[in-house]
Amino acid sequence: MSKKRALIILFFILGIVLIFHLLILTEQIPYDKVWAGKLNSVEEMKFFETLSILINTFMIIILFIKYKQLEKKVNNKIIDLFIWVFMVFFALNTIGNLFAKSKAELILGTFLTLTSSILCFVIAKKEKTP
Repeated sequence: MSKKRALIILFFILGIVLIFHLLILTEQIPYDKVWAGKLNSVEEMKFFETLSILINTFMIIILFIKYKQLEKKVNNKIIDLFIWVFMVFFALNTIGNLFAKSKAELILGTFLTLTSSILCFVIAKKEKTP
């Protein structure tokens, strides 16, 4: 899979995740059904959802920069380092999703974070030079 294709798929996933978190923040989705059922109040939910929205927005910005770098055929080690960190973040989140109380979060969350981790690996790995 090409890095550009991996980026486009990851943009789509992160866009859906942003919408999901906005729905939780606006209480369209009950907060007790997410975060492995560990949130105890609306205040906790607002803190965690705001943080999640900021992190996802930051990831989209970094990935957009990477996308533009690929178009210009340039590389930036700091951007690549961030993407490696995202890969680890998604891998750890995958493990966390395995302990979710909700079957939907267990199945869908695990699938999305594992897929995102793999996509970050594809995006960040060095190209083999012939």
